[in-house]
Amino acid sequence: MNWRGKLYTALLYLLLPYVIFHLLWRARRQPEYLRHWGERFGRYATRSVRPVIWLHSVSVGETRAAAPLVKALQTSYPEHQILLTHMTPTGREAGEQLFGNGVLRCYLPYDYPFAVENFLAHFRPQLGLMLETEIWPNLVEACQDAKVPLCLVNARLSSKSLRRYARFGRFIQDCLRQFALVAAQTGEDAERLAALGARDVAVMGNLKFDISPSDTAMVLGHSMRQSFGPGRKVFLAASTRDGEEERILDALQKISVHGLLTIIVPRHPQRFDAVVQLLEQRGVHYQRRSAQQDIGVETQVLLGDSMGEMFAYYAACDLAFIGGSLLPYGGQNLIEACSVGKPAILGPHTFNFSGAAKGAVAAGAALRVADEFELVREVEKLLLQPELCQRMGQAGLEFSRQHQGATGRVMALLQRLLPSSRPT
Repeated sequence: MNWRGKLYTALLYLLLPYVIFHLLWRARRQPEYLRHWGERFGRYATRSVRPVIWLHSVSVGETRAAAPLVKALQTSYPEHQILLTHMTPTGREAGEQLFGNGVLRCYLPYDYPFAVENFLAHFRPQLGLMLETEIWPNLVEACQDAKVPLCLVNARLSSKSLRRYARFGRFIQDCLRQFALVAAQTGEDAERLAALGARDVAVMGNLKFDISPSDTAMVLGHSMRQSFGPGRKVFLAASTRDGEEERILDALQKISVHGLLTIIVPRHPQRFDAVVQLLEQRGVHYQRRSAQQDIGVETQVLLGDSMGEMFAYYAACDLAFIGGSLLPYGGQNLIEACSVGKPAILGPHTFNFSGAAKGAVAAGAALRVADEFELVREVEKLLLQPELCQRMGQAGLEFSRQHQGATGRVMALLQRLLPSSRPT
């Protein structure tokens, strides 16, 4: 370990009291943060008797994106056990919903040398895959020392993140060069990663295009739509972030679409109750999805307080606003709306999905608005012109189909590191 690594590690140890405080603070809203503490410091009870392929997906979005890759790995490497690691309880819960007992699950430890070394010694993975932009210097170095090929796949790097990482200069460059493979979502992501020091960056596309809604989700969505009552127009505000619900509700008061039902699905489950308080303060007639009841004619808002039903919400709506984009959070996944054939409306802030956002707008599958007032104007226009909604939805389906194939491309790259006995 060079002096940069030693300085980084020393700072981590100085921050240890804050790390523990942060866990306790998060547990105020999500008591699940109090569970499995030992795993966060490299202590595990679960062990595999089979050779392990380890895949790290931080939270819910990354875990859902991992689904086609997990299935491909299980098909190509049936003798291996897939280990899925997370950093959040919601990511862990999503992994359980998606894969059940088909994979092992645990938390990836914090980036302390003793913790990551214990993790690697306990599970002895033959291959490690980090999804999107997960760069933990001590973990990367420990994998190098343990001769575990570590890959950064489905990688993305915004211009903002490039500037932030570039401040660390040689330190981040040395870290990136220890990855056995770096596969980026787009050519722009590849250029930014190369500018930071990554070598031989491949372009694989985005795994999220390979996710298709299940028949069960589509049936559930159609059932939801029936429960809304005949003839109602349905607007979905999907994966909204703190501060967005208030702006959307303010603006929707100005819309003149008779009987409109708005579905609001907050991005983080711990915010469900906060959105309920907001609705009650404003005197909005609402129901909770968790109540599993037909929607009354007087109901203005359905709160999507359920997990794992996002595809069903898309199937049940006429058009969707993609949250996290009205305020500078970077936007959430718009590909799900396109894959279900529903028009997507984006706010001005989509740097987390810049390639997909630009492509969807260019394809006519999505449109961008500057603020909540323009959002309402576009919602009203689209709801009153169903033929325009239909054209955008068809464009979304075609856009999704054209960009599939990332799973196959990354599996072909992985063959160089861990040959499979079965074709991918």
